[in-house]
Amino acid sequence: MGYLLLIDGGFGLDIYVYGDVETAYLKRRDKVLGAAIDMIGPIRRTVNPDLFSALVNSMVGQQISSKAQATIWQRMKDNLGEITPHAILACADAELQSCGITFKKAAYIRGVAEQVADGRLDIAGLHSKSDAEVCAELIRLDGIGAWTAEMLMLFSMQRPDILSFGDLAIVRGMRMLYRRKKITRELFEKYRRRYTPYGSVASLYLWAIAGGAIPEMRDCAISK
Repeated sequence: MGYLLLIDGGFGLDIYVYGDVETAYLKRRDKVLGAAIDMIGPIRRTVNPDLFSALVNSMVGQQISSKAQATIWQRMKDNLGEITPHAILACADAELQSCGITFKKAAYIRGVAEQVADGRLDIAGLHSKSDAEVCAELIRLDGIGAWTAEMLMLFSMQRPDILSFGDLAIVRGMRMLYRRKKITRELFEKYRRRYTPYGSVASLYLWAIAGGAIPEMRDCAISK
């Protein structure tokens, strides 16, 4: 039976688009991952084409679980309606914090909203930049690191080759898939090169594996 992963962050029905070209390439390049792809089947993962709200959502999700992120995001939408720079700037810090956001994270989100509102950050212009340029542009902002930029590129911009070493679930999925107790940066880069130019699709399957899509796969880093 195929495994259908549909995670809706409240973004609507936009889905990360991939198909046989990407999966066939990954299967040729990596037989172990290829077998997992066949076992899991197609994955549908929702995306948010609105760059600003997607960026805020990624910031909300820093260092918390997906479940907590979804809860906080729903509260923000309930309180603010559409997540825009104007809506964020019109909202008091206390109101943002009441959604479950820390004081520091609320300040960071407000700072990004200010830079988008006054034009210091041309968020629409990110589409014309390379992955490395997008990352460099975003990490200059307070409260945004490589992981946040990578999640924006994958789940909003739908860039095809995003694989994040900073994502604990992706690293866990690698441990489970390849039966390793540890994924070093060197080993991670080996797999990244193998997956390129379709690292984003590999990420979808690694997340699914980490989430239990193949029950017999266990995390070797966890003591029995």
